[in-house]
Amino acid sequence: MVLTSVEKMVSLQKKTSGIRNICILAHVDHGKTTLADCLISSNGIISSRLAGKLRYLDSREDEQVRGITMKSSAISLHFMKGDQEYLINLIDSPGHVDFSSEVSTAVRLCDGCIIVVDAVEGVCPQTQAVLRQAWLENIRPVLVINKIDRLIVELKLTPQEAYLHLKNILEQINAVTGALFTSKVLEERAEKETESERVSDISPGDQIYDWSTGLEDTDDSHLYFSPDHGNVVFASAIDGWGFGIEHFAKLYSQKIGIKPAVLMKTLWGDYYLSTKTKKIMKGDQSKGKKPLFVQLVLDNIWSLYEAVMKRDKEKIEKIVTSLGLKIGARESRHSDPKVHLNAICSQWLPISDAVLSMVCNKLPSPLDITAERVEKLMCVGARTFDSLPPETQELKRAFMKCSSEGTAPVIVFVSKMFAVDAKALPHNRPRPLTQEEIAHRRELAKRRHAEKLAANQGKEVSEEPLSENASEAPGNTGDTKGEEQQLTGQVEGTTSKAMKQEADNKESFIAFARVFSGVVQRGQKIFVLGPKYDPAEALQKLSSHSSATDALPSVPHMACCTLENLYLLMGRELEDLEEVPAGNILGIGGLQDFVLKSATLSTSPACPPFTPLNFEATPIVRVAVEPKHPSDMPQLVRGMKLLNQADPCVEVLIQETGEHVLVTAGEVHLQRCLDDLKERFAKVQISVSAPIIPFRETITRPPKVDMVNEEIGKQQKVAVIHQTKEDQNKIPEGIQVDSDGLVTISTPNKQATLSVKAMPLPEEVTRLLEENSDLIRTMEQLNTSLNEDKKTHEVNQKTLERIKEFKQKLEQNLQGRKWRNAVDHIWSFGPRKCGPNILLHNFEGYKRSVWQCLGNAVKEVTKYRDFDNSIVSGFQLATLSGPMCEEPLMGVCFTVEKWEMNKFGEMLSANSQDSGESDAIDRKQNEDTIATSRCTDEVCSSEHQDSNQSLPKSPEKSSKHKGEVLLADCYGPFSGQLIATMKEACRYALQAKPQRLMAAMYTCEIMATAEVLGRVYAVLSKREGRVLHEEMKEGTDVFIIKAVLPVAESFGFADEIRKRTSGLASPQLVFSHWEIISSDPFWVPTTEEEYLHFGEKADSENQARKYMNAVRKRKGLYVEEKIVEHAEKQRTLSRNK
Repeated sequence: MVLTSVEKMVSLQKKTSGIRNICILAHVDHGKTTLADCLISSNGIISSRLAGKLRYLDSREDEQVRGITMKSSAISLHFMKGDQEYLINLIDSPGHVDFSSEVSTAVRLCDGCIIVVDAVEGVCPQTQAVLRQAWLENIRPVLVINKIDRLIVELKLTPQEAYLHLKNILEQINAVTGALFTSKVLEERAEKETESERVSDISPGDQIYDWSTGLEDTDDSHLYFSPDHGNVVFASAIDGWGFGIEHFAKLYSQKIGIKPAVLMKTLWGDYYLSTKTKKIMKGDQSKGKKPLFVQLVLDNIWSLYEAVMKRDKEKIEKIVTSLGLKIGARESRHSDPKVHLNAICSQWLPISDAVLSMVCNKLPSPLDITAERVEKLMCVGARTFDSLPPETQELKRAFMKCSSEGTAPVIVFVSKMFAVDAKALPHNRPRPLTQEEIAHRRELAKRRHAEKLAANQGKEVSEEPLSENASEAPGNTGDTKGEEQQLTGQVEGTTSKAMKQEADNKESFIAFARVFSGVVQRGQKIFVLGPKYDPAEALQKLSSHSSATDALPSVPHMACCTLENLYLLMGRELEDLEEVPAGNILGIGGLQDFVLKSATLSTSPACPPFTPLNFEATPIVRVAVEPKHPSDMPQLVRGMKLLNQADPCVEVLIQETGEHVLVTAGEVHLQRCLDDLKERFAKVQISVSAPIIPFRETITRPPKVDMVNEEIGKQQKVAVIHQTKEDQNKIPEGIQVDSDGLVTISTPNKQATLSVKAMPLPEEVTRLLEENSDLIRTMEQLNTSLNEDKKTHEVNQKTLERIKEFKQKLEQNLQGRKWRNAVDHIWSFGPRKCGPNILLHNFEGYKRSVWQCLGNAVKEVTKYRDFDNSIVSGFQLATLSGPMCEEPLMGVCFTVEKWEMNKFGEMLSANSQDSGESDAIDRKQNEDTIATSRCTDEVCSSEHQDSNQSLPKSPEKSSKHKGEVLLADCYGPFSGQLIATMKEACRYALQAKPQRLMAAMYTCEIMATAEVLGRVYAVLSKREGRVLHEEMKEGTDVFIIKAVLPVAESFGFADEIRKRTSGLASPQLVFSHWEIISSDPFWVPTTEEEYLHFGEKADSENQARKYMNAVRKRKGLYVEEKIVEHAEKQRTLSRNK
């Protein structure tokens, strides 16, 4: 096909009904990029012979080497179907689990997607993940079952077996879709029921709950994949063929004389062709007949493959002539039969026609965007569409119309920023020379050549007289001058070259975006809206008609910028555009200073920021990075900033220790980030630490049995019980610990006493807290605004319901005597006020809790009012770094059983209430001396007026209030002491209970054949893995093993499995959960049996202690190790003869 010009593409962009924005999604190695190659070759961008070998959209070198896609790339294709013209914006996405964030960025910009499934492997873990992502973004999928040639060539199935196998795969995929659909229907139904309950109060006895209702009424026929719906294509991308059954329906309707519509319905399913009656009958299996699909479709493909593979020339010629194809001599004589096959199939059943016509028929254009999807995109967080300002709700119409009129507001979503070499930009690309320029250059070259010849001749003539009569000195000076000039010329040349090189090496960032409404023009001024931008707040300051060109007051999370360049994305190439109408995917240059990873651009300040992208993979693998030469530090910092912008999933942090840390999704992702940092962004040599593995610390119930499964307390204790002695030495003086683990501790100035107890939380509660961290954060914000008496925007009803539901779930899971009323007494969550640990208050006279936002806010007027923040801060610090190895805590509940303040502490409180100051504790700590002196004057004056006050009148005490520094008190502000004391109390309370480490765990899915199963198990057990279950895939000899593996043991795991199994098994690792390591890191043998079993030293260092010491070493904390300084060789008694 002829290469389409840019002008043609621009004209197609204006016909919104003919645009299709699609992405290709699949598990790793199922053939996405090969399929993309076949579609690209239909536009003449690459040769059809190279399709599948070139992998055109894998433009990075490491993608070509590894053979996997690592980033989403877009390309625009032109497709003619009858007299209708279509513009297809195709995005190829990665299948590897480490790069699933790239899939999220692609899915957001599309209206439909092609799900590719390998005919041999069937539905894999990542297939389910991408189906879920497509479902969450409300985009419509179509299916391509790829690699059908493997069923013929590798598995050697008969057509009948292949048909059953394909049927099975379709059922698996529809099962995944069905599960997603069912969960959605049930959710919606539950919401409706809660609403109806609010409206009418029916007595609970009347209702009988039936789970299935709601599912029957809802139409789900359009959701499922079925060849007779026309949303399934059977293909082999590497051999260049693919078909939907409508192709064969048309073909056979002429031959057999049955209507195409009837054939469409019966070509797939339990139908057979009766030879006697020439009619299509039902029930092929019961009568032992061949299904129509086998008889009319698969048999033909199988016989073609057989003929070509066996080199049966007569049969091939017969097939080629009957199909009316022209095959070149080069292909038919080629030594590889696959080439010959490709030539026949790609003409007979071209895959690009089958796939693209399915895309045009079945996937929606930008005009068909659903109202549900628009509302989902516009509602950030817990807000509902109805709670948005009316001007914002008006924009829904612009979304739905997707109009390209001049009056329509421009709305663009940037899903990611990607780096491009500056040389690849259109204005830096070397352009072809015109005839005049070529002639001009030829003239210049001739003139230069003539001058050179003349200069050489002149030199020869003048050299003779010079050597005879010229004195040496002047000659030398002349030479040196000439040399100087030459040198300066060279220096200038090198500097200009260096500058040019610098400009060439510069990375340009281009925004990967889609226009949802209006027309984007080059040079247009537009608002950039950050993810926290609130249109309601902005519309109070601005009018809804104000534009980015006006002089406007500053609004938080909103900036103005100019769109410098617009690009048409053509895979490896970029083409300049002047304007882009609604519904198109484009690249935008000049946003790198305004957009970090994703953003919403609009000309209307009423536009809300789009819902953030939902990423499947969690970044978990951390490494510390530093330059080999310390002088390169600024380049590294700049490079890391650029890397952070260029990758949607990577996180870049500077830790408290000053280390620069990269957080990535997995090993392959980490490797790619480090390569980018070295070669593209920082361009310096870097040294990388061993991966920093995150752990969590927790406590458990005291164990019932010891390390040799003896019941504790029943065995004979040995005289040397050093463990208990050590425990007693740990706790310093002045701290009491009772048998129940209650720790009582006083502040250094003895003004307050705290009693704190630690308890493990049930697993369900920890999980609940983790899942609802965003909700807890929202609660915290609401409570803060209530405490500060701010008028916040109306609290959303839906959010309050979610908070109530969360509270109910906590009450259900925290039952029993020791958790009585615990939920109402929750004081704070931690660390960072939204973590999986709880602080309870259990002392008299204090009422504040985290549930204030539910309307039971209590203004605290007790003596504790001013210092409760200090206790919470102490708890936050304690939960952020535990005593074992300074890692965050998880699943721990601290209860403050007692908080006594003596007379002076109360006096401080009373004083601060008199002076009318009730600021947050944090502000007080930062007050400077001037503020202090001013406050003291105020307090003095207020106290002189109040002559009835019975407080002592000594100048030091009367002039101090609310935790200011006392001259007599050398321990610093009282609030600071409370923070430190609370932190210590929590630590000792934790150490009074059995402590455990929690390790991060991956779920690991491995597909392996029976012969390498043993080796896979060996690698798993060596790395502390645990197999959950294994099952055999129907119709294949492949086993699917599901296991869990600690993140700490996962480095090099994929490589080792591949080496041990000769590449026959490859794992997919996804972060799953935290799991307690059962062994006690501080365990030493104490009983007779343990000594017998483990020996006196118990040298076999347990796993938990190994991990703990490794983390302590990395953090520079004290590690108890025996280091042999003076080793002696053992001397035997009998000397060697």
